[in-house]
Amino acid sequence: MTAQVTVRWFAAAGEAAGRAEEVVELDGATTTGELLARAVAERGERLGRVVAACSVLVDGTVDRDRTRVLEPGGTVDVLPPFAGG
Repeated sequence: MTAQVTVRWFAAAGEAAGRAEEVVELDGATTTGELLARAVAERGERLGRVVAACSVLVDGTVDRDRTRVLEPGGTVDVLPPFAGG
């Protein structure tokens, strides 16, 4: 059985990632930062620039330093800064 997480890309992050949501297989113990670095390596620097400005939630909790080890079945939300209000 493989370990997977759901990644939800919002707004500009979704545009740069080329999708709004995906299921990603984990390679053993994987941090949020490692997961995002892998996505940037696969999809390019445009995504890297967007991700650098994004907030990241792991199962609804902010992961500011992106060092949280992901749990199988979890959800990672990648949220760019929002303007307005």
